[in-house]
Amino acid sequence: MGLISQAVYNGGRHVIGVIPKTLMPREITGETVGEVKPVADMHQRKAEMARHSDAFIALPGGYGTLEELLEVITWAQLGIHDKPVGLLNVDGYYNSLLSFIDKAVEEGFISPSARHIIVSAPTPKELVKKMEEYFPRHEIVASKLSWEIEQLGYSKKCEISR
Repeated sequence: MGLISQAVYNGGRHVIGVIPKTLMPREITGETVGEVKPVADMHQRKAEMARHSDAFIALPGGYGTLEELLEVITWAQLGIHDKPVGLLNVDGYYNSLLSFIDKAVEEGFISPSARHIIVSAPTPKELVKKMEEYFPRHEIVASKLSWEIEQLGYSKKCEISR
């Protein structure tokens, strides 16, 4: 993430690093790039990232990446946000995950329209193009549900209904 942050920063864009305070001493971040925003916990981290983003992109990563990815996909499915969620599928890294999701669609656990929440491509250029063309196709799963978006770091209340 450091190389990406540096490239974005060098390109004249604003960079915000959001990290739980308890992880700061353990995190090997090297030189700080842009703004660092310490938060209380992982939930607040995701809420803060969601508030400051126009889209979500998962690069190849581990458990933390998967956890954050699945939560923003769930938020999209519920209607908490309508931002694109992208996978940078470098060298097929996410092929197994995409196959799992396709199997879940096939078995009826994920609706075919909700499958389109995830956009994937093998290169950044292709992924950005697909994400720019993204529009939600899925139905909101939780009908007549009222979310206090403040829990996610937003400052407005959102009424969600089918």
